[in-house]
Amino acid sequence: MKVLIHDYTKEEWEKAAPAYRGWEVIADDGNMKPCMGCFGCWIKNPGECVIKDGYEKMGAMLHLAEEVLVISRYTYGCFSSFIKNIMDRSISGVLPFFEIIDGEMHHKRRYTEKMPMSFIFRGSGLTDADKEKAKIYVEAVCRNFHATVLGISFEECDPVNDEKATAAISDGNGKDVLLINCSMRGNNANTKHFLDYMAQSIDAETESINLATYIKKENELAGMIASADRIVLGMPLYVDGVPSQALRIMEMAERYQLIRGKKIYVVANMGFYESTQIRNLLGQVRSWCEACGSAYCGGTAIGAGEMMGKVMNMSSTKGGPGMNMMIALEKLGGAVNAGNSIDDIYADAHRFPRSLYMMAANAGWPADAKKNGLKKKDLMQKRKLEGTE
Repeated sequence: MKVLIHDYTKEEWEKAAPAYRGWEVIADDGNMKPCMGCFGCWIKNPGECVIKDGYEKMGAMLHLAEEVLVISRYTYGCFSSFIKNIMDRSISGVLPFFEIIDGEMHHKRRYTEKMPMSFIFRGSGLTDADKEKAKIYVEAVCRNFHATVLGISFEECDPVNDEKATAAISDGNGKDVLLINCSMRGNNANTKHFLDYMAQSIDAETESINLATYIKKENELAGMIASADRIVLGMPLYVDGVPSQALRIMEMAERYQLIRGKKIYVVANMGFYESTQIRNLLGQVRSWCEACGSAYCGGTAIGAGEMMGKVMNMSSTKGGPGMNMMIALEKLGGAVNAGNSIDDIYADAHRFPRSLYMMAANAGWPADAKKNGLKKKDLMQKRKLEGTE
């Protein structure tokens, strides 16, 4: 089975389709939902997404394919939001357990297959720097997915629109600072906790919202973005980059010129220990700002995010594992408050060894699965697809 994943328009696909007869084709049918970050594909229904929208078996499909070809619009050094959503929804193809690869924490493999992948990025006037960003990102994705990179190429294509789009946008509330929690877990997300802590250092008039509330209210969200002077994007790292639901809003903001001249900040976190693995995400937001004519003013990258979210409410955090994180968030909050730019801050756990963090995390997954009536061996399940042995 050969798999093609593409974001062609209908007209583009009609021209390209004859070359892919016999392939399993994955395209946007308008029904795919974003990854919820619920871990259900690891501890409830191992190896398969719990969202039943036709894309729940992507993890198995990619790993069992004879070949995978990804064709995507170049988008801020990454995939387009649709292609990125496919990748986010394919995390079931690896295990929740951690291991160290090339000095970094990554997920263990679920399947033994090599997962050969090729990538074609399409764009208008892509520079050597653009191409290098895409290559670095693809290598990071494939390292975590245990995939083999067969090739990365680039094609010139027409811009999405020759002129920037305009739209009827609802009036915003005019707050000075808009904090957007881009995690689909809403108020329960670690991202929300980090944003709330940072907001304590901001005296300016601030509005804090959950992106999940506005998934079907884009005009209202656009108005809030357009009316703010400073915007802080809070987001978890999904598949080595910006999560698809945030990327879709970023695409919208560029299309409707919502952030021109504004100041943009980022609070990002992830489950891996090393905060430096968030560098691709921060780079993607920076590239977005450049494309939109806004100012990227700095970000805070938080490693060991699941643990950091738990120590956030502990009175002994000062001097404890969360100290670096708290200091970084306070510095970023001060910069947001003053409207200043700062260098990106990478905040790792303070005096908490990586080995101990990995041991605790790997022991935690079977315990979580047990609550759902599963045993550790169930977490290792390899899915089969219809028509395959």
